[in-house]
Amino acid sequence: MLVKTFGSALFGIEAIPITIEVNIDKGIQFFLVGLPDSAVKESQQRIEAALGNTGFKYPKQKIVINMAPADIRKEGSAYDLPIAIGIMAASGQLEPTALDRTIIMGELSLDGGLKPIKGALPIAIKAMKEGFSRMIIPAENAAEAAVVAELAVYGAENIGQVVGFLNGEPVLERTQIDTEADFRMNNNQYEFDFADVKGQENIKRALEIAAAGGHNVILIGPPGSGKTMLAKRLPSILPPLSLDEALETTKIHSVSGVLGQHKSLVTARPFRSPHHTISDAGLVGGGTYPQPGEISLAHHGVLFLDELPEFKRSVLEVMRQPMEDRIVTISRARISVDFPASFMLVAAMNPCPCGYYNHPDQECVCSPGIVQKYLNKISGPLMDRIDLHVEVVPVPFKDLTDRRSGEGSQAIRQRVMQARKIQEKRFEGKADVYCNAQMSSKMLHSFCEIDDAGRSLLKNAMERLSLSARAFDRILKVSRTIADLDEKPQILHEHLAEAIQYRSLDRESWGS
Repeated sequence: MLVKTFGSALFGIEAIPITIEVNIDKGIQFFLVGLPDSAVKESQQRIEAALGNTGFKYPKQKIVINMAPADIRKEGSAYDLPIAIGIMAASGQLEPTALDRTIIMGELSLDGGLKPIKGALPIAIKAMKEGFSRMIIPAENAAEAAVVAELAVYGAENIGQVVGFLNGEPVLERTQIDTEADFRMNNNQYEFDFADVKGQENIKRALEIAAAGGHNVILIGPPGSGKTMLAKRLPSILPPLSLDEALETTKIHSVSGVLGQHKSLVTARPFRSPHHTISDAGLVGGGTYPQPGEISLAHHGVLFLDELPEFKRSVLEVMRQPMEDRIVTISRARISVDFPASFMLVAAMNPCPCGYYNHPDQECVCSPGIVQKYLNKISGPLMDRIDLHVEVVPVPFKDLTDRRSGEGSQAIRQRVMQARKIQEKRFEGKADVYCNAQMSSKMLHSFCEIDDAGRSLLKNAMERLSLSARAFDRILKVSRTIADLDEKPQILHEHLAEAIQYRSLDRESWGS
């Protein structure tokens, strides 16, 4: 008897429907075809044990299973459940008509229990688009898939519940999520707040500018000066995720398997902080069958690279193109996958190997030229993509012992959101440009006009501080953001002056 069940394969962060055809005939052999990987091939043993341990019968006949389309690689153990249900239906233990317009995914334990899968949300979105009416998945993934309200999602604990439900028994309840209410309730929850920061008002100001314009920023200062603490609080002042942004971010986290059980949406902007021993593929994504990397997991959020010079140079260089294009393409011989990668880069580093160059109290013990050599570990093209270079100094004792709370993240966020609204209006109708950091050179001429006094100031700064030509555009973009925070249509003299001070760590002037 021939029976068809339906599953799904993941292709990047998108899903492709898979038809699982099960045919049982005379004989004793088991055949599984359709380009399955080793995990899929091993499903026979898991299914046989699961059915036997839950009181069902595994047919001792010839079983041929085809996973169509046969030219797409099938990976992972999530096909256990649809294959098992197909075998039961083909052997007469289940009514085949119950499988119509139903997508089924899940990994089986030997006792018949269901384990969570990756990519439940993109699978549910594709199932809805393809006209499926319901979806049966492990209970841990039900809340995630139920974000797609048009699809009836049922979460099961074991295969017995799935069989009972398909036979018409009321053993499973539909999982329903009020997506918008859940999103609104959780999208302002952050563990860290700028109110906890003592002193460092100039650094908080720099991070506010970075958040308002979407600028990349590097913090440079001695150990213990608060670089990591400040960076961790940056997501709390970024504008809240929109629902579309949350869905796109959730898809990436779902495919990577880092979303968490019983979680429906990523409601807060991601903060990713990989260790400096990370590989190229770990940062930008890759593998034989490409998976998202850290820059994609930081999509619509913050990527924090602590101790930047300690990262391998090759790892940092592969990040350059995604920083500009906000998308990374992973190409292999048989497959090419695009992953979104629109993130804010926040980097932190010590000013020299000993950490105390320019320290107000401790003396640097590095020999001449070592400071510049240490900074040279970061390539010019990468530094060119960092708009704000901010020097962090240790917090004085009087600020550390001050019991008064600083300005909270919520107040700063309101100013950032107001500046972003100005930019949204400015770039209305311009594709893929949402903030000042994304402006092209052509846009600079239109939106960053300066008067003669400002031009003279910028010329003097370039000459006296030995700033490079590549710093010119960055200063204009940052000054445009400062003017937006000040709600001024024109870039004024003071806006340029503040922007110039954030280039004090440019390669030609720092450490020389």
